[in-house]
Amino acid sequence: MNKRHIGQEYEQRAVDYITNMGYKIIERNFRNRMGEIDIIAKDGEYLVFIEVKYRSSSKEGHPTEAVNLAKQRRITKTALYYCDGNGISEYTPMRFDVISILDDDIKLYENAFEAVM
Repeated sequence: MNKRHIGQEYEQRAVDYITNMGYKIIERNFRNRMGEIDIIAKDGEYLVFIEVKYRSSSKEGHPTEAVNLAKQRRITKTALYYCDGNGISEYTPMRFDVISILDDDIKLYENAFEAVM
């Protein structure tokens, strides 16, 4: 099984997880020249940009450690591009969440980071 297939499998687990929590999925794997956002969803009034990180073990670090400052910047710029291209107001409440999957343990970190430029 290649990395792309593994990534898709765990992203689907993340989608199932947050859907059961009441999130409404808007888009998956949004890409542009700035970067990629794994999941875009609504949670109540919030537009949520979600990064999914999977590790089979913690020997390479916790999955959340991979969402470093550079990754946060790419996600922020991609999110702003998404909003601009879809006519979403700058006053829309937004949030950046991270879903970590360590082996079979899934955890959602709401508001994991602030927009970073």
